Parts: sequence; structure tokens; C-alpha cells
Amino acid sequence: MSKLLRGITIALAAAGFVALAPAAGLAQTKPAVTSLGPDYPKTAIFIGNSFFYYNNGLPGHVSHMEKAADPANKQAYRNTMVTIGGSGFDWHDVESYFRPNAIGSYSFDDDNNVVFNKLDKLFDVAVMMDCSQCPIHPKLKSVFTDYAKKNSDIVRAKGARPVFFMSWAYADKPEMTAQLAEVYTAAGNANNALVIPAGLAFARSVARQPELNLYAPDKRHPSLAGTYLAACVVFAALTGKSPVGNSYLAGVDAPTAKFLQEVAWETVQEYYGK
Repeated sequence: MSKLLRGITIALAAAGFVALAPAAGLAQTKPAVTSLGPDYPKTAIFIGNSFFYYNNGLPGHVSHMEKAADPANKQAYRNTMVTIGGSGFDWHDVESYFRPNAIGSYSFDDDNNVVFNKLDKLFDVAVMMDCSQCPIHPKLKSVFTDYAKKNSDIVRAKGARPVFFMSWAYADKPEMTAQLAEVYTAAGNANNALVIPAGLAFARSVARQPELNLYAPDKRHPSLAGTYLAACVVFAALTGKSPVGNSYLAGVDAPTAKFLQEVAWETVQEYYGK
């Protein structure tokens, strides 16, 4: 088990949570792709489900963080989401999302004026997430593997880079953390794709500050704090910059935001081995 997951396991056990499974070689795989630099992306399409669109959309929060970190070039950043509730990789027609003069061809500025984007290409990266349990479900995990490759190939053919978003465990099923970490990392390596370790950040936050609720009442979807944590992880992974000290707080109180920024940065640094 990796150093990060071993620490989370011990902390969760001490806090009274079910420990992450240390057996069966879970989450031992290390990511082969650890950065999108030096040509860091500025535009992204997020392809997924309700985990992305809760709390007014994770991609919007990422955009605010990017613009806060680089105000001189804030117009260069653009994130768009295409989501279907409950969807897996195989529900999305990824090819169609890259058709010309469609998704991402225009947006709205801070004053709600329409801006027609002059684009050499629609998106630099496509951040893709499967359904919350599909990658580890006995009847769906092969679909995850097949469509991870299929969709990655489509994204590359359109001139963008594929990125996988490692989702988090359900609040009452923490053992999912290591399982999801392993399969997403393996899929990233198989497809030469960066993996965003949001699930590991959730586990780290729960281990360190279990009283901070990252979940909606259904114990699956994110609370605002959960979405903000995920946005911090995405920001760090896509830009290579630390979210610590970023002025965009998404309505989260300052001490909590600082804690989540630190958790995100520590997780990204350790997962990528930096």
C-alpha cells in the first residue's frame, strides 16, 4: 500500500472509521503521468455525471480558481461540463462533444455579455469520470476499461489530452477509496493519461478532520466543501500550482477553505511523487 493510503488507513481506523483494505494489492500502482506541463492546459471539457454538476458545477469553481491565480490572463481560461445524471463512460458520445461550432463555441463574461470564442481547437483536455461505482462493479468494470481506452483515443484524435477524474468513496463505504484509486491509476497508465486524485483527497480530509462534512445527505454527492476540495485538487493537477492561498473560496469559510486547499495540495504532491 502506498505511503498516502497507509497514513489514511491508520488515521481512519483511529477515528473510528472502517479501515481501507490493505490486502489484495490495492492502490499500489503509481501513476506514470504526473504532470501536464510545461504546456499546461487552459481550457477543459468535463465529461461526467452529477458528481460534477452538484453545487453549481465543479468546473465553474475550477475556472474561478484559475482566474484568481492568473488575473492577467483570466480570459484564457475556460471550462465546460457535459453531464448526465448517473452516467458512466459508455453513456457519453464523446465524439459529438468535439464537433465544430458547438460546445464551447461561445461563453459569457463577468457582465453576462456573450463572447464568441475564436478557437484553434475546442479544448486542451477532456476530464472524464465514470459513474461512482462503475469502475469497481463486477458487471461494469470491463466497460470502464474498454471505454477509458475508446474515449481517450477519441479525445486524442480531436487534438486534446485525456484526463481521468478519480472519484471518492461513499461516506459509509470508505473501502471504495483504495479500490477506485487502483483502477483509475491503472487506467491512466494504460492510456497515458493524467489521473486527478480527488478520491484520495476526500479520504485524507476525513482522516484529519472527520467533523467536516464533505457529503450531501445521501452520503454520495458532495457538499459545498466537498466540491471545493475536488476543485482544489483539479486546479492543482491541471495547473501544477498550489491552491494554498488562492483567493477564491466558493463561499466556504476561510479556515475551512485553507484546510481543504492544504489537503488538496498535499494529496496531489504525494500521489504524483513530488
